[in-house]
Amino acid sequence: MTEDRIVWISTAILICLFMVQRFGTDKVGYSFAPIICVWFSLIGGIGVYNFIKFDPTVIKAINPKYIVDYFKRNKKDAWVSLGGVVLAITGTEALFADVGHFTVRSIQISMCSVTYPALIMAYTGQASFLRKHQSLVSDTFFKSIPHSLYWPMFVVAVAAAIIASQAMISGTFSIIQQSLSLGCFPRVKIVHTSAKYEGQVYIPEVNYLLMIACVGVTLGFRTTEKIGNAYGIAVVFVMTLTSSLLVLIMIMIWKTDILLVVAYVVIIGSIEFVYLSSVLYKFDQGGYLPLAFAAALMTVMYVWNNVYRKKYNFELEHKLSLVRVKDIASDTNLCRIPGLALFYSELVQGIPPIFEHYVANIQALHSVLVFVSIKSLPISKVPAEERFLFRRVEPKELNIFRCVVRYGYTDIRNKVEPLEQTLVEKLKEFIMENIYLAHIIDGKKGKEDENGVMNGEEWQERVVSETSMVEKAWEGGVVHLIGENEVIASKGSGIGKRLLIDYAYNFMKKNLRQSEEIFDIPHKRMLKVGMTYEL
Repeated sequence: MTEDRIVWISTAILICLFMVQRFGTDKVGYSFAPIICVWFSLIGGIGVYNFIKFDPTVIKAINPKYIVDYFKRNKKDAWVSLGGVVLAITGTEALFADVGHFTVRSIQISMCSVTYPALIMAYTGQASFLRKHQSLVSDTFFKSIPHSLYWPMFVVAVAAAIIASQAMISGTFSIIQQSLSLGCFPRVKIVHTSAKYEGQVYIPEVNYLLMIACVGVTLGFRTTEKIGNAYGIAVVFVMTLTSSLLVLIMIMIWKTDILLVVAYVVIIGSIEFVYLSSVLYKFDQGGYLPLAFAAALMTVMYVWNNVYRKKYNFELEHKLSLVRVKDIASDTNLCRIPGLALFYSELVQGIPPIFEHYVANIQALHSVLVFVSIKSLPISKVPAEERFLFRRVEPKELNIFRCVVRYGYTDIRNKVEPLEQTLVEKLKEFIMENIYLAHIIDGKKGKEDENGVMNGEEWQERVVSETSMVEKAWEGGVVHLIGENEVIASKGSGIGKRLLIDYAYNFMKKNLRQSEEIFDIPHKRMLKVGMTYEL
């Protein structure tokens, strides 16, 4: 088989792999799990067979003396060879990225009881085989397979390579989802592919960008040597960064004894630093690729997060005071129409300036108005009873409320029951609790009737009156008001700020998902309100 055929077949396999992502990790995983079990059984079994058949004395390699002698003999070449040695452990970093899809315990059990033993047996068997066939170093894996198992092993090996790619794709989706929740990535559509397993997501835009990148790398590099150099740098950087962050966790969260922290840095850190320096030696031979991708991704994340924070701070500084809101709502020229209006805003506290802009141009306000802020918290789940936080905007006659809807990064938004319906139910519960609390406080202050018993009829009337008011507004129709804020650099800004806001950020915003697509807002009941912010 020629190199061209191998490249094009690899490309076709990659395209098929990305095309099936929309079906979800759990559905794809049903076919993958048996294949992986067969793969580990075969490489482990063949390793034991080769170990017994060719040279069992290779077990002596566990003696550290041999690696010391190896470095004494080869010096610089031994150090450079570590970049190849590290490829033996590539793929394991996907375990950490996949924690969002599988439980930590399942990964610990599978790694310790299946993956690690199978790999040790496979490499030990190959070492025994090479003791008798030293000229077959470049093709050890397939040459060491017994003749009768060659073709079955070939098919399983290709399938296992595909599954290893799947692990990285799933990990990428999980990381992008969490970055989006923290406001560090542009808006993309998150599709939850499993009702049973919370962390399994599919992101169409990221999936297709990954496919284009992978196909481009395959067609551009063509050989596994350069791809191996790139992958080696990516893996060792991941491990080094993970260890660095773990040191911070040991110090700040676990409060670990400083001697243990120092021991960890000296032992683990020094080993990873040696590997990192070795793989960086081949930076110009394909090793630049993951760093180039990382630089591009970090640029996108920096631009989005920087302008996102500037826009939020602008709204915070120019938010409307309660006095101003009361003046606007009390304006005799303002018409109150029946219905419920949900006004979406980034602000958790205060009324956004775009509200005044809306009222000045429309001159009408719905009978019940709720300012909704949808926030993603840096935790996995938010309990259902804590998802909606309400607050009433005084005076009560305005019927204006604030609502913060909170989601964790693994929470699934219930598409069967729309947000507006759940919000109305929770709003009525809030009104009942608010009136009841006021009733209790009045009772403690001695506001009782002449019989010495707190008057419950008035309380009941207030509950019925205010909840029916929300019900009527709900029946009158719901309108979703979305503030579409255009941002531009303020006058006198430097060229760097203008490039950041006017070009980079606005280009991303125009070419990505809009707010109504992210929140699944029905188009027939949606109204966009535009306003320009000078940042």
